[in-house]
Amino acid sequence: MKKVLETILAVLVAAVVAVACIWQGEIRTIASIKQGSENDPYLYVTDYKAKYDLDKVLAAGIDANTKLVEFVIGQLSRGLYKPDLSGRQTGNGFACTSFQAKNADGDGYLFGRNYDFFKNPTLVLKSHPKGGYASISTCDLSHLGYNLEKLPDGLAAKALCLAAVYAPMDGMNEKGLCISIMALPKQAAWQDTGRPVAGTSILMRLILDRCATVDEALELVAGLDVRHDQTAGGGYHYLVADAEGNCAAIEFDLFDGWKTMITRKAEGENTMLMTNHLIAPKYYTTEPDPVLGNPHSKSWWRYAVASDFLSGRGGIITSDEAQQCLSDVHWKDLKWDNGMVEDTQWSNVYDQSALSLKLRDWYDYGTTHEFSVK
Repeated sequence: MKKVLETILAVLVAAVVAVACIWQGEIRTIASIKQGSENDPYLYVTDYKAKYDLDKVLAAGIDANTKLVEFVIGQLSRGLYKPDLSGRQTGNGFACTSFQAKNADGDGYLFGRNYDFFKNPTLVLKSHPKGGYASISTCDLSHLGYNLEKLPDGLAAKALCLAAVYAPMDGMNEKGLCISIMALPKQAAWQDTGRPVAGTSILMRLILDRCATVDEALELVAGLDVRHDQTAGGGYHYLVADAEGNCAAIEFDLFDGWKTMITRKAEGENTMLMTNHLIAPKYYTTEPDPVLGNPHSKSWWRYAVASDFLSGRGGIITSDEAQQCLSDVHWKDLKWDNGMVEDTQWSNVYDQSALSLKLRDWYDYGTTHEFSVK
């Protein structure tokens, strides 16, 4: 009997050791997930330790968020876990504001970003990819199946957060390169040239991990077929900015085969701004146009207000002024026709020299939380 018990114990120990070896990174990541503030039950942070392979994701040709989560969790769990996405929020209603401006407090630039959507749990994620750049990014956990009633509080409940590394909404890497995404209703880009396929948020993760400058980011995009999630009801454009003050909008031509359109910050300017309408010269307009953007979200109004704020200061602002600019155009209980209520889920100010992030979350918008890439 003693030998039987010893054998059983040995098998159990071997199984535990095997699990620890195989899922070491995943276990460490899940263990690191915690609330980012004692006073904010919907703000979480994690230090991502699991291995991930962007080339494998590109080879899979994933073009929908649901497929992405299923693929990633399937890979990480070795096919042993099927994600529950029943709580996932869909739709293309997030209305955002992003800008780069020169930092009045010293050398360098600031990157500001409002993420206007619904009241959802937020995750601040640090990533240290092997052979890539370390970064900090902010993720809307509703895209992974979480909501205010379904939070990543238990061990099993945290599993879906392993997919968050592939789903940043904005972020900055150790080189000071920043990127953010903004919605464009009815403009889901679908490029089909035979190049590797990059889905909606995968493009952002690729840029954060692999690019140090705007030029490198644009070169990377030129080698991909960008495809937005067709089930989300709309498309997106991106603002990318580097630590040297270079900034560019990445957009897609809805009337010419979704060809990539690049608009760079004007020479001699300290600032560049984007909301939820096209800013490429071919389509730029100061009048709200539902074909070119989202009038419901007051995209043109937000663009004008933020533009006046930034230009009135010569595009040179302090970190506090960057937050003030975001606050001037942030949402509080914006009611949609279907009864849903939208808020600014977070307001972020990235310091591209100090490599720091100052975040205000919807739950306690008056409090600033500070994080660092390092």
